[in-house]
Amino acid sequence: MQVTSRPAAAQHLRDLALLRRVRDRIDREYAQPLDVEALARGVNMSAGHLSRQFRLAYGESPYAYLMTRRIERAMALLRRGDLGVTEVCFAVGCSSLGTFSSRFTELVGVPPSVYRRQAAHATAGMPSCVAKQVTRPIRNREAPAPAPHLT
Repeated sequence: MQVTSRPAAAQHLRDLALLRRVRDRIDREYAQPLDVEALARGVNMSAGHLSRQFRLAYGESPYAYLMTRRIERAMALLRRGDLGVTEVCFAVGCSSLGTFSSRFTELVGVPPSVYRRQAAHATAGMPSCVAKQVTRPIRNREAPAPAPHLT
């Protein structure tokens, strides 16, 4: 049986509230230059403590959450079809096309240029709120790994 003191429980709740503020800030300001140090300063935590606590609470690092948010927005912009991959990369706050393309491919399963070509046809006529849910990127390795094929 674990005994928890009231001050420790209260501190845990305060930490969770701060982590929620960090996550909300990422959701709002994903296109801005954000790094873990800046996020940590905003809630008066060290970068290391923020990273550890964020991972415990949400299952991924603040940087991974930020990149996933940026990829979600990039998917929406690419589905529109009026912007190129490089324009979308910078519009969502990424400064490296290579990092953007790698992370996009890792989460979505296809490079952004391929997604741009395919998504326009796949979501044609679909309301944007439905398209967003259907095309949501995979987070935290949620997609089941393919079963090994035994012959």
